[in-house]
Amino acid sequence: MAGEYPPQVVADLRIMVSHELHRWGMSRASTISLLNLSENATFALCDPASGRDLVLRVHRVGYSSLDEIRSELAWINALRRSEVIETAAPVPALDGELVQTLDSPSGRPSRHAVAFERLPGKEPDAREAVQWFQRLGEVTARMHLHARAWSLPAGFRRKRWDIDAMVGAQAHWGPWRAAIGLEPQGAAVLERTLEFIRRRLEQLGTDPTRFGLVHADLRLANLLVDGARLRIIDFDDCGFSWYLYDFATAVSFIEHEAIVPGLLEAWCRGYRACAPLAADEAAQIPTFVVLRRILLSAWLASHSEIPFAQQFGAAYTAGTVELGRQLLAGRFLAVPA
Repeated sequence: MAGEYPPQVVADLRIMVSHELHRWGMSRASTISLLNLSENATFALCDPASGRDLVLRVHRVGYSSLDEIRSELAWINALRRSEVIETAAPVPALDGELVQTLDSPSGRPSRHAVAFERLPGKEPDAREAVQWFQRLGEVTARMHLHARAWSLPAGFRRKRWDIDAMVGAQAHWGPWRAAIGLEPQGAAVLERTLEFIRRRLEQLGTDPTRFGLVHADLRLANLLVDGARLRIIDFDDCGFSWYLYDFATAVSFIEHEAIVPGLLEAWCRGYRACAPLAADEAAQIPTFVVLRRILLSAWLASHSEIPFAQQFGAAYTAGTVELGRQLLAGRFLAVPA
């Protein structure tokens, strides 16, 4: 969705938030700081009068429906009630509703917004990630066990992240062939790679023990470390996919780095301490990593206006093609037994 976040839209979002602070019992003296601009716009709100300190997520127009957002929050609250993981609590507005709709002062489309408690901690640095990935494997396994046992509430709606939804004709994040700087030779490599991936995933199947509700975006930016504690945030992309896709999302944007085999070994060790991990499933983890990499190449192209996406460009696409070659040759990412 090119053009989603030019400077005037960011300014409009800030004004939109400032006009609606009262919904969460916050005064006009509150500070509003932009934390992140990616799929959504995320603001830190701090009110010196009430002492409230919140994170407000303002949703991108047209990506998640009201039912999808409410379903995301239902899973977060279920995970919190069962003490499966530590994650930020959604904070209702004064009217008791978790999801608010904010109107634009300049006539642009209205947007859904959700407030969360602000948790302490920081994103782990990639260089120190190995020490956290065993813990992440444990946490991920607990989420998967919960998802298998949880009875979905009536009206639960989340996106399905199968191969067609990722890289098919109506892909959620746009066509992979639009990847920045993708040349015809590279496109041919990725086409063969996706045919190979599709065959593998068809063999793996979508049995409920293998395919269900996942976080779908466990990258480092969505982890908070605080002393010995690891917290998971941002369930905005949660949906239905293969459970082991969650590892692929955890190495988003660093798939090619030398640390990834160590991350995988630690993650599998942690996962297996909490839940079974069959060898035939684990063998497909490299498949999911390359599929995720192709998906992210499409995302970068469809979000090229966002500063985060602008950091990558054609070099990331070229790396994607190389990982596709390695997967086809059986040389990408050995899975520990």
